[in-house]
Amino acid sequence: MRVLHASDLPARVALRDDLLVEGDSADVLARLPEGAFDMAYVDPPFNTGRTQRHERLRVVADAAGDRGGFGGKRYRSESLGALQFDDAFDDYLGFLMPKLTEARRLLAPHGTLYVHLDPRESHYVKVALDGLFGRACFLNEIVWAYDYGGRPRRCWPPKPARSPWSSATTRRRSWRCARPVLNGGST
Repeated sequence: MRVLHASDLPARVALRDDLLVEGDSADVLARLPEGAFDMAYVDPPFNTGRTQRHERLRVVADAAGDRGGFGGKRYRSESLGALQFDDAFDDYLGFLMPKLTEARRLLAPHGTLYVHLDPRESHYVKVALDGLFGRACFLNEIVWAYDYGGRPRRCWPPKPARSPWSSATTRRRSWRCARPVLNGGST
């Protein structure tokens, strides 16, 4: 697989099945060819209002390790570094819609878009997607119900995440991805 950083990309990118681009989607999307993707998946920050920190770990089997695993096995974790970002936006749609507009441009006429959100912003983004695609192109909403973590005793747990699912057209919808899939990360 070829891995390129966004700063090394040419002004226009020719797609190949073995290309992975590392960088901010705002720097990359405009360089990709129109109508080239059957599906786009966008997983933006959730606008939690807090700083998010994600640590990359490697685990190694170790009887005295700090982590428990399947069947009672123990593992030692080693940090491989961390990513940190402020997850607070005064104008979340102002941050997200330019990226979704570019994702829309990149979809094939029969393409579909999935956007992974949590309940803080999902309803606002769904209405904005109706404006971008047209209400008739909304297909459904996928709700992810997680079954881990703490369970509050006085209210419903804030665990679901939502993915509005829209189609580029009201006619044909395809699950087959014969062409590349666009996976937009958290930036």
